[in-house]
Amino acid sequence: MGLKHSSSLFLFILFIFFFLSSQVCSQACLKTCGQIPIKYPLGTGSGCGDSRFTRYIKCDPDQQTLTLTTHTGCYPITSVDYTKQIIYVTDSSMSTCACTRPSQGFGLDWDAPFSFHDDTVFTLLDCSVDESPVFKPLSNSTGRVSLCDRQSSSICNFLYSNCRAISLINLQESTCCVYVPLDLGPSFEMDLQKLRCSSYSGFYNLGPAQESHPENWNYGIALKYKFNVFDEYPAVCGGCERSNGACGYNTQTSSFVCNCPGGINTTSDCFFLYNSASILLPWISTGAWMIYPLSWVVSWTVMSLP
Repeated sequence: MGLKHSSSLFLFILFIFFFLSSQVCSQACLKTCGQIPIKYPLGTGSGCGDSRFTRYIKCDPDQQTLTLTTHTGCYPITSVDYTKQIIYVTDSSMSTCACTRPSQGFGLDWDAPFSFHDDTVFTLLDCSVDESPVFKPLSNSTGRVSLCDRQSSSICNFLYSNCRAISLINLQESTCCVYVPLDLGPSFEMDLQKLRCSSYSGFYNLGPAQESHPENWNYGIALKYKFNVFDEYPAVCGGCERSNGACGYNTQTSSFVCNCPGGINTTSDCFFLYNSASILLPWISTGAWMIYPLSWVVSWTVMSLP
């Protein structure tokens, strides 16, 4: 009888391991996208990262590119500074010192979980002096006054004098308007058609001693994000990432889950994978995966045997 019980127990455990190997797949939430590491609150698809970011940031598995999508277009993410909580994106229609091209502008959705970083500066190019709202008519109708940042007028001077592509626009420097994202208003909308401008340029962190060298400026858009209202990093997520997991969420309940190597989700971390005294089994009533001490499994199996 003892031999029969031992054989049955062995077969049961063997079945469990075969069942696990056939049911789990590769980790659903990727740890990298191309050359960019992925950490909370960013994710690579549905169920990964923070649910508030899912509709805006995705990873293309074929091109291995991380992108930001807003109502104005889709923009590649060039890098992420997780320490400073900054996302850097680029716009292919943006004018730079190397190339000037027409653009539709750039805008953020009003409910997006990020906003423009203070280092981001925009420059409107080729604006109509007579029709653009950035040039406000004087009350005595004797002319127009620019609503642009006059203290940053040197930026326009350097763009026109040191960038051949921009100088070829062949317009007066007054049509170059420098302003910070705050001037876009609460909607964070830069509609070049309404502004009556044909192009724009965005940059951040000009770099030390680089103000007069626009060819070396960091062209793009810097966006800052918060973890939540109080901007607190979730402690449970930290434990998940330290155990080589990826922070995610249940797509049905939006509750936190830790996505572990092997495609297994838990509500804590992935340390159980390195604990030989535990085993992961399917919970038949819900289909979820549960962690059980191996001693429990053996005891339960023996008790269940005839």
